Amino acid sequence: MIEAVIFDWAGTTVDYGCFAPVQAFVEAFAHHGVAVTMEETRKPTGMLKRDHIRTMLGMERIAKEWERVHGRKPCDTDVDAVYAQFEPKLFSILDQYATPKPFAVETAARLREMGLKIGSTTGYTDAMMNIVVPQAEKQGYAPDFWISPDGVDGKGRPYPYMIFANMKELGVSAVKNVVKVGDTISDIKEGVNAGVWTVGVVEGSSELGLSQSEYEALTEAEQEEVCRQVSERFRAAGAQFVIRNLEELPALIRALGE
Repeated sequence: MIEAVIFDWAGTTVDYGCFAPVQAFVEAFAHHGVAVTMEETRKPTGMLKRDHIRTMLGMERIAKEWERVHGRKPCDTDVDAVYAQFEPKLFSILDQYATPKPFAVETAARLREMGLKIGSTTGYTDAMMNIVVPQAEKQGYAPDFWISPDGVDGKGRPYPYMIFANMKELGVSAVKNVVKVGDTISDIKEGVNAGVWTVGVVEGSSELGLSQSEYEALTEAEQEEVCRQVSERFRAAGAQFVIRNLEELPALIRALGE
């Protein structure tokens, strides 16, 4: 019997396409003379933001470009330097990227009607969440609990500890009674490592990487193809289920409970 659903935030329940951190990462690297692509920027999405930057600096093309521009290979000091640019850029725009995604508010209400608790994890810090949470709540989305990597000694995704913290706070009896829903490979790995049911959501995901208008401008065949590609990546990472959007989640939860 499912007792709780644990959602990610940006790209899953708010910020369609997960654009806030992507924009801030691109600008932070550009400040240091290194242009990064959207694909490179999105690949580590869902991780603690310092780890995200560290992962990007470890990518072969970015590392070579950093060495070309700065005359040396990137190091931990450079992680700090990029983060010092990233954080204020993100803080300056976060309140504009807390709008609930389609079906997020309605789905949360349905899940509560089903007697489920709603938790959440994130790659944001506490300070970032202190901006996002109240903005989302004003627009109708408010989980029962949230925690950032700050609450688990920095051991964010793909570690399972934020999920375990949710389970403890929400009083959930076993991992088999938990469903984790996310929009990135890091989300999927977090759920897999925690041993819970793990669900990838495609539309509006960071993994898809399209704004709502960009996605809706695709033909039906194009939508099917891009969604198929994202679904395959989620399943390859270990997701047991993939849904097109959050509207499909209550039916899945009911099926799991049968």
